[in-house]
Amino acid sequence: MSSLTMPKLGLGTYRMTGDGCQAAVESALSLGYRHIDTGQMYGNEAEVGAGLSASGLPRDAYFLTGKVCHALATPNEARASLDETLRRLRTDYLDLCLLHWPRAGLDIPDILEMLTRARQDGLARRIGVANFPLGLLRTAVEDVRAPIVCNQIEYHVLLDQTAILQYLRAHDMTLIAHVPLAQGRLAEHPGLARIAARHGATPAQVALKWLLDQDGVVAIPKAGRDVSQRENLAALDLMLDDADRSAIAALPKDQRFVNPPFAPVWD
Repeated sequence: MSSLTMPKLGLGTYRMTGDGCQAAVESALSLGYRHIDTGQMYGNEAEVGAGLSASGLPRDAYFLTGKVCHALATPNEARASLDETLRRLRTDYLDLCLLHWPRAGLDIPDILEMLTRARQDGLARRIGVANFPLGLLRTAVEDVRAPIVCNQIEYHVLLDQTAILQYLRAHDMTLIAHVPLAQGRLAEHPGLARIAARHGATPAQVALKWLLDQDGVVAIPKAGRDVSQRENLAALDLMLDDADRSAIAALPKDQRFVNPPFAPVWD
């Protein structure tokens, strides 16, 4: 099990903008979500911050993840941008701050050193990385020796991440699964629908519960609508059996949907 304590199910906010983003954050918190994920690249930190503020919850009542943009060239730029992130989110600290992407040419050791200093200064309680393939993850942990606690990567029933998950578990770290519903593609997946029908659930709930049942795995599905947020929360109560897991294991596991031009070479 990972030493990082955070809610197993969070709210992802990628591609949420404007008033709709603020409303989604407020709604999620009112329903009981206590884990909100955002990033500088999303361009919605001010709206997320407004939603957090409007909820009326004390700061220690929720877990907040932010991300330093990979496009920043120097540690000083990254530190200045982190200060702006905190201002926009209306908070003094992040529970978790990630280096968002390992862009080619980025001085990863220097950026991770900056994040380490930010943690020491109280701006982030934990630091981690996002979208790091296994080779770069090994470098960050074993060579740079950065005190990272997680890797946020694409992970769902159609993409095998066994090698990274085993490495993270061996080093007491967490896998945070972004796009856990394969950007909505799993909502009507026929194989998952057959499993869902046996449980009176939805295919998306089956996909989420498969992730949430795994040790050291957290999921942050995007859910802008109240009904979707409720359905995702209800996935926590679903009970999958061995037959369900066998059927999911038989699905193809080579489908990656998040692969921008600046992505690393995947192991």
